Amino acid sequence: MANTAQARKRARQAVVRNKHNSSLRSMLRTSIKRVRQAIEAGDKAAATEVFQKTTSVIDRIADKQIIHKNKASRHKSRLASAVKAMA
Repeated sequence: MANTAQARKRARQAVVRNKHNSSLRSMLRTSIKRVRQAIEAGDKAAATEVFQKTTSVIDRIADKQIIHKNKASRHKSRLASAVKAMA
């Protein structure tokens, strides 16, 4: 339990930030799933287009330090290689 006014305010801020960051993290996961679904569907043009949008989302979330930059790079690399491997 927060005892000081400052600690109470920080606790309120933490709740708001957690909610915001959770929604961004959810957006990240959804965009990654869309790329994987496009790859499974076998449509390379759609997969490439969705991958470009997902790359933008991944970079934005990494810039905000919601995920680590290396994790962002790993996601982009694996998705790019999967899109590239499509026949």
